[in-house]
Amino acid sequence: MMNETIINAKKAVRSLIGLSDAKRTELLLKLADAISSSADGLLAANALDLASMDPANPLYDRLKLTGDRLDGIAADMRKVAALPSPLGRVLAERTLPNGLKLRKVSVPFGVIGVVYEARPNVTFDVFSLCFRSGNVTLLKGGRDADNSNRAAVALIKRVLAAEGIDTDAVNLLPATHEAVGELLGATGYVDLVIPRGSRRLIDFVRDNAKVPCIETGAGVVNTYFDACGDLQKGIRIVTNGKTRRVSVCNALDCLIVHSSRLADLPELVGGMPQVTLYADDRAFAALEGRFPSGKLLHADSDSFGTEFMDYKMAVRTVDSLDEAIAHIDRYGSGHSEAIVTEDKASAARFQAEIDAACVYVNAPTSFTDGAQFGLGAEIGISTQKLGARGPMGLEEITSYKWLIEGEGQTRP
Repeated sequence: MMNETIINAKKAVRSLIGLSDAKRTELLLKLADAISSSADGLLAANALDLASMDPANPLYDRLKLTGDRLDGIAADMRKVAALPSPLGRVLAERTLPNGLKLRKVSVPFGVIGVVYEARPNVTFDVFSLCFRSGNVTLLKGGRDADNSNRAAVALIKRVLAAEGIDTDAVNLLPATHEAVGELLGATGYVDLVIPRGSRRLIDFVRDNAKVPCIETGAGVVNTYFDACGDLQKGIRIVTNGKTRRVSVCNALDCLIVHSSRLADLPELVGGMPQVTLYADDRAFAALEGRFPSGKLLHADSDSFGTEFMDYKMAVRTVDSLDEAIAHIDRYGSGHSEAIVTEDKASAARFQAEIDAACVYVNAPTSFTDGAQFGLGAEIGISTQKLGARGPMGLEEITSYKWLIEGEGQTRP
């Protein structure tokens, strides 16, 4: 028998259709205010989750909520509320020779399920985007953040109820493996499922989903410091890309450096002595004695192509732009890649030939984020090619339908 929560989510779809855009906006603004006024309760629930995780775990930072982070979540929700409605947009319009009038119009998917791990901010981000785009939100969080997620969903439901809106517009499934299976098999009830988390989670959802799935999140991210790279720009870009937040999917995993710039490598990585470097032989020789010895190790076969999500980074030496692109082709995940160069031809080639959702020139991959892209927030970073790609905002979580008007025409 289908999970009752999933059935209720499907029933709630029609209740959202009649809501005006003004009502959706008003609800999100009131919820943003409620997040700030309910901060103590949300932080207390989060503290219960944090107590069960080792602070040394890199995921601890992703799990942790603070007053400032809650303020940031509320601010992002207000940004989503301020964006133009993605619904009812006329994407195409034409009149056929027989007089039939066709319009292609944007509409909600219906029920969007999101499977995610220890990131309680996702609960609010996903709801804000789904609600603004007319979609019902069906959440499946991880055990690590269960108290935080339950407190967040309870708050959302209270605000929905106060505004007279169906509280089944958002639901949280149990933090169990069985609930994942029910969600992935809910054909006819769930219109789209999006996984956010580790490579293992994403692979599991993709391989087992019977409902449509958008692959997101896993990021093996590289930055190439070219022969013509500016050293001061490179220092800022590499340090920010690696150390801003190591546990997120846009964090730098491998620095690729042109062999002619090995003399600059110690300075290029000198601002992050807390990072363990897995360097190939030439990079190791350039760094030996000029980087903390306990943090400098020889790279092995597993060093490249690993999403570290920790204060760890691989270093690879290449002799050409071609070799750098070949390395990314082999080890990248299609998420975000960057080049540091002052040579316009090299920059143009890198942009044209790198196969990734986001390709940067002289900027860190840490900018791959829905809020940074002006989307208000994101429901995920899509690394696939069919449909949405890169940060997914309001437009990416709508579908469309054709509206046809006639005056009694019949087909011969």
